[in-house]
Order: sequence, then C-alpha cells, then structure tokens
Amino acid sequence: MTTAPVQFQTWLNAPEGTRLEFKTASNRFDFEELVDYCVALGNEGGGAIILGITDLRPRQIVGTAAFAEPGRTEAGLHQRLGHRIPVEEFFYEGKRVLIVHVPARLPGTAWQHKGRFLKRAGDELTTYSGDELRTIFAETGPDFSAEICPAATLADLDPAAVADFRTRWARKAANPRIATWDDRQTLADAELLIDGRLTYAALILFGTRSALGRHLAQAEIVFEYRSSEASGPAQDRAEYREGFFLCHDALWQKINLRNDRQSYQDGLFRYDIPTFDETAVREALLNAVAHRDYRLGGSVFVRQFTRRLELVSPGGFPPGITTENIVDQQNPRNRRLAEALAKCGLIERSGQGMNLMVERAIRQSKALPSFAGTAAHEVRLTLEGTVRDSAFVRYLERLGEERLSTFSTHDFLTLAAIAADAPLTDAMRERLPGLVEAGAIESQGRGRGMRYLLSRSLHATLGKKGTYTRKRGLDHETNKALLMKHLSDNLEEGAPMAELVQVLPALSRAHIKRLLRELSEAGLVNVLGVTRSARWFVQSAKPPIGSLSANEPINEPKPNGV
Repeated sequence: MTTAPVQFQTWLNAPEGTRLEFKTASNRFDFEELVDYCVALGNEGGGAIILGITDLRPRQIVGTAAFAEPGRTEAGLHQRLGHRIPVEEFFYEGKRVLIVHVPARLPGTAWQHKGRFLKRAGDELTTYSGDELRTIFAETGPDFSAEICPAATLADLDPAAVADFRTRWARKAANPRIATWDDRQTLADAELLIDGRLTYAALILFGTRSALGRHLAQAEIVFEYRSSEASGPAQDRAEYREGFFLCHDALWQKINLRNDRQSYQDGLFRYDIPTFDETAVREALLNAVAHRDYRLGGSVFVRQFTRRLELVSPGGFPPGITTENIVDQQNPRNRRLAEALAKCGLIERSGQGMNLMVERAIRQSKALPSFAGTAAHEVRLTLEGTVRDSAFVRYLERLGEERLSTFSTHDFLTLAAIAADAPLTDAMRERLPGLVEAGAIESQGRGRGMRYLLSRSLHATLGKKGTYTRKRGLDHETNKALLMKHLSDNLEEGAPMAELVQVLPALSRAHIKRLLRELSEAGLVNVLGVTRSARWFVQSAKPPIGSLSANEPINEPKPNGV
C-alpha cells in the first residue's frame, strides 16, 4: 500500500480521532501497544497509525527508528491478530515515517487481543462492554451455535469427548486447574452450558450419535472414497453422526488409509511427501464444521480421490468473506463453536485455517486450495495432492526452518507466484524486499523496470541454471555489445530507439538509454535528432552534419514529437 503525498499532507492537518493515531516514537515503539491500537482502530472502522510525528498540532515530523524491518512487523501483526495489516515505510522531508494501515472489522465481528475487545476512549484505550459486544455480534443475525437446545441434557454428551476437550484446554491455557473441573463446570466456563441448559455448540462438539439423531441430525459428516471420476456407488462410505471430538481422529485415519507417498531424491537421501498432508486435512475439516450453516439440512461431505480431496459444506461464505480475502479475514458463522475450538487449541492463528492450508500446499509444491464451485448455498474446498516440483520442495527445505518460520502466508504466495512467472498482486509486491533480504529471490534493474526472479542458488537446486541465465538476462557488457553489433550492421542509416528496444526486449527503455549513454561517454556512439526521427550511429560511421558529438548531452527521443 502506497500513500500519496497529498493524502499524507491531509493527515498532518487532520485532528486525531477514532480513525487516526499519531505517535512520536522517535527511537522505538512497543509492539504489544501497536497490536492494541490496531485492534481499537479495526473495531472502529479502520484507519492509520503513524509513527514519527507528534500528536499535537501543528505537528512536527521527527522521524522514527522503530520497527527497522516493516515486513517482519507486518508478519508479526498477522500472526498475532489473523488480519493483514500493511506497514508502510514513508519518507517525508528526508525523515522516515511508518504508516500502519488498519482495515475495518467485518460486520458481526470484533477484533480482540489477549481476550480484550478494545476501542478508543479519548487518548486512552478501553474495552467494549458486554452490551456493546452483543450489539456488534448481532449485526449479521444470531449465532446458531450459541442458541439453547431446549430438549438436550448432559446425558446427551459423551463424557470422554468432554474430558478430551478439558485436557486440551488445560494444556493450551497452561492452567492445570482446568483439568480438575467436572463436566458441568467445564461446559459452563466454556459458555457451552448457559443457566444449566446446553447450547447447540455443545452438541456439535460432544453429542452422542443418538442425541444428534434426535436434536441435530444435520450435524453429520459423510465420507466417500472414489478411485475414479466414474459415477455410481463409492468404493467406501462412512457416516459420522456424532460430536466432532468423537469423530475427527477417525476421519483422518480413514483418509490416511489410502494416503500414498510421493518420493524424491536429495543427494544420497530419499524423502517422502504424503499426498494428503495431515495438517491441511485437519484444518479443512475444522473449517467445514466451524463455518457451515447448521440451519440448512444438508451434511458435510468429504470425498477422497486418488490425488485430491473435496469438502462440501452447507451454506456459502460467511458475510464479508470472499475468495480474495479469505486468507486475511475471518468471520466465523458459529462464533460460540469457534471460541470453544480456540480454547482447546484446535483452531489457531486466523481462526479459519486457510493460512496453514496455503502454506502447506506451497511448501509441498502442490496446487493452492481451490474454492471453485462455491455458491450461495454451499462451500466447495479442493485440496490437490500431486507434488508438482520436488526440487522446489528441496530448495525451501535448504532455506532452513528458522528462516521459513519468519515468512508470512503472503511471503509464500509471492515466492510461488515468482516461481510460476505469474503476475504479482499489490500485497505480493510489498513482500518483495523482505524476500530479497532473505536470499530467496533476486532483483534486476531499477525503478519501474525492476524485475524479480528466483535466486541463482534456487535455480541450481532445481537443475535449471540455464533458465536462470535466460531470466536474468545477458550481463551489462554483453547488452552493450549487442547494441554496438546492431549499430555496426546499420552503419549508414543508424537505428531509432524503437529498433534498439527490439534488440533487448527484456530491458526497459530507460535501461537501454543508460547503456547508450555509457557508450556515448566512451566515444563509441552518437545520436542525431531529439524526436521520433532521432537515430543512433556508431561514432566512426560519420552521420550527417548536425549530429551530436560524444561530449554533448543525450536527449532520449520523446513520444509524439514532444
């Protein structure tokens, strides 16, 4: 995200309010405080946090040394909050300013940090009241999973499933006292038991088969295995109408029965990549259960093929979620259910699991998760299992786990796009400097003509040194030699700029102009004219009288004769 100077000047003159925050931060700024301010601004419609400027008008630009690597700060914010919050380095009057661009929360959601739902209160931050939060959460309608199931009792829940939840919660919270609670206290503190009555979320998580059959028959997952695309009965089919804590391990084991390994060689060692990655599959199952619409009667379907897995869940995307923002945004349709899963650690990071699915696919050189076929009445998620380029996997492993752990989801997406010669989005372009610094990619050229390509060491690992040379282009002196060769072949008539661009199509017009200037300063070429009729000549070719000498300034031909 790039701020225009006019917009920046407008901010300087604007009053500080709910959508604009100035901090002097000349030397440093606490990251935890930055997270809190991001939460508050996100909850109140989004805005900008600007570091390096005094907050009182007339404001003074003092500059800031805080967060020397904005890319890492942005990655840290995403990891902490599950939202993409661009951090822009902006220079004004020679002083460095940081602009943190905070997006607005989605309808029916509220951002929180360490359990605190924050908002602005004058110059301070405070928490939303319970009534304020209920108003926010009601923006998109009631949460079905938080509603009471009138006829359900504690006898409808499986005690072993509740015990598993309690053990995971105690471990996630690092609080051994939780493990000593009985079932009633566990459910009440998780807000799954309200005034002694069970919520639908409790049934979805811990309900027995008979209980779900009576109270919520659509809370069912149907598994099918098909060895081909042919229609007809599936080779294997199983129906899981029981709480998620009772069936999620059995579902993975069923999928893993036909989970072959794709091997690749790295030196003396052979490695195996599973067709279906356990982390990605479990996240996809959580996604389907936590975000489906339980008001609809259909079941969740999991269809396994030889090299792909399809999950179909009733109800389209939650409000505000699209295929374009699903990696960066979250809006759980069943909030109470999602909160319970977060308490026990089954849902991490963004709350949707898409980040993990995307990163695992890229690290294993598989196609990205696809939502093709998703409609208003259902979500279709496809996980492809074929490893497309094992050498790319080897390279990522050689970058090292410590370095890869600092990469955000958008870093992985950017690297994959460059490897595939795919167009880069604005979000990807913001990740380029950090990837160059990490040694994963290299830059070529300057300014608008700058290009990015996978590093030389990556191409060597891929066994594609020749491809690297082609993409990198010819070296500086060879490029000049090619220009001289073309001009020498056209001694009498010379060559216009348009023709020279054809000689080196991979280079920008500005880059070719710099090469010609070097040749001119060396006394090797000169130019006649300054418009489209201008032509370049080898110095010894003796162009007509009126041409520029090697020591005269060079004017690049201007468009439209200007």
